[in-house]
Amino acid sequence: MDVRIESDSLGQVAVPPGAPWGAQTQRALENGIRVGRVPRAVLDALVRIKRAAARVNRDLGLVPPDVADAIVHAADEVLAGRLEDPFPLSPFQTGSGTSSNMNVNEVLAVRASELLGADRGGPRPVHPNDHVNRCQSSNDVFPSAIHLAVALGVRDRLVPAAARLEAALGERASALTGVVKLGRTHLMDALPVTLGQEFGGYARQVELGRARVGRAAGDLLELPLGGTAVGTGVNAHPAFAARVVAVLAEETGLAFARALDPFEAQGARDACVAVSGAVRGLAVALAKIANDLRWLASGPHGGLAEIRLPALQPGSSIMPGKVNPVVPEAVLQAAAQVQGNDLVVSLAGAGGVLELNLMMPVLARNLWESVVLVGDACRLLADRCVSGIEADPDRCRDWVDRSLALATPLAERVGYDAAARVVDEAVRRRIPLLQAALALGVADEPTLRRLLDPAALAGRAPGGEGESR
Repeated sequence: MDVRIESDSLGQVAVPPGAPWGAQTQRALENGIRVGRVPRAVLDALVRIKRAAARVNRDLGLVPPDVADAIVHAADEVLAGRLEDPFPLSPFQTGSGTSSNMNVNEVLAVRASELLGADRGGPRPVHPNDHVNRCQSSNDVFPSAIHLAVALGVRDRLVPAAARLEAALGERASALTGVVKLGRTHLMDALPVTLGQEFGGYARQVELGRARVGRAAGDLLELPLGGTAVGTGVNAHPAFAARVVAVLAEETGLAFARALDPFEAQGARDACVAVSGAVRGLAVALAKIANDLRWLASGPHGGLAEIRLPALQPGSSIMPGKVNPVVPEAVLQAAAQVQGNDLVVSLAGAGGVLELNLMMPVLARNLWESVVLVGDACRLLADRCVSGIEADPDRCRDWVDRSLALATPLAERVGYDAAARVVDEAVRRRIPLLQAALALGVADEPTLRRLLDPAALAGRAPGGEGESR
C-alpha cells in the first residue's frame, strides 16, 4: 500500500498517506498495546492548552505570528471535529503521556503547515516540538490536560446529572410522604417508615456524594504548567505558564492557577486520586439506591412489590410478560466498573517515581471513564426510573399489618420481656398483636391502639416528628 515517509530523531518511518500525524505518533502506534483510546476529552484538553500556548508564545515573540495563528486555527478545527480520527493511540503507552503529547503536537503541526500552504508529504513550516510544544514538556502539559478535562467533566457532566437525580428523588420523597410501609433491617421486619423517608434518604445520599466530588475537584485547579521536564522550568519563558493558565481560566470559567509547588504537581497525582475516590463514593451510593429499588419493586407476586418501576422493555427471552429492573441493573454494573477504575487510579497514583508519575495515561483513561459513567448513571436513573416510580399503598399497608415488629413500642411501656410475651402469643395463636396484647392484659385498648399505630411510629424520624426531608 502507498505510504509517505516521515522523519524524527531516530530516522525515517512509513506513515499511511492520509494520516494527519507524523513519525513519533506512528512509532507509538506500532509499539503500543492497541486496546482502547486515550479519552478524547483529555486530548481535547491538550489541544486547548496548545492553542493557548500558541497565542501566548506569539505575544511573547517566541513563535512567529503566522505560525502561531496557524496552530490556533488548526486547534480550532480539531476541537470542532473537522479532522478524521487524528488520535489513534491507546492509553497503554509510555507512562508520561509523551506519545499522546507528540500525537497532538504532530497533528497540529501537520494541519497548521497545510494552512500555510505546505503539502502533507513535504517540508513543513510548523514544527511539532519547536513551535507547538514551545515552553512545554509532556511532563507538565499532560497532567495539566488531565486536570483540565476532569475538572470540566465534573462541572459540566457529573455534577448537573447528580443534581438531576437528587431532584428526582426529592420529588418522589415528597409525593410518597404519606405511604406508610414496613421498615427492614437485616432484610427482616423492622419498625414502620414511609416511602417518603426512604426516598428522602436516597436524595440526601446523592446530595452529599455530589458535594464530596465537587470539593475534591477543587484541587484539580492547580496546573503544573511551566515546570517542563522535572519541575525546574528549563526552556520555558518566565511569563509563559501564568499567561497560559490565565487564558484557560478565562475560557473555561474555572479558577485555574499555577501549582504552588511544581515538584509535587509533576511527581504526584494525589488530586486525581482524591477525585477518583469521591466519584467512587458517589457510585457506591448509586449502587445502594439501585439495589434498594430492585428489592422494593421485587415480585410482583413473589417479592416485596411495594413500588412499581417503569416497564421499559421485555425482561426474558423465554418467560412472557416478565419485566426486569433494567435501569437499576445497568447502574449497578456502572458502579462496579467505577470501583474497579478507582483501584487502577490508586495504583497509578502510586506510580510516581521521583520527579514524575509514570502511569498517567491509564490514570486518565480510568478517571475520565468514572466521571462519564457516574454522570450517565445519575441521568439514566433519574429520567428512566426514579421519575416514573409509583407506590402500591395497599401492599405496603399489608406488610405493616402483618408484621410483629410493631411490638417494639410496647417494650417502653410494659418492659421488654412482657412485649416479647405478646409477640410469642401472637405467633402461637396466629392473631394480630393488638389482640394478643389485649388477651394478656398488658394495657388498655386505647393505649394499645396508640402505641401500635404504624403512622405514628413512622413519624418518629430522627431529628423530630414527621418526614425527615
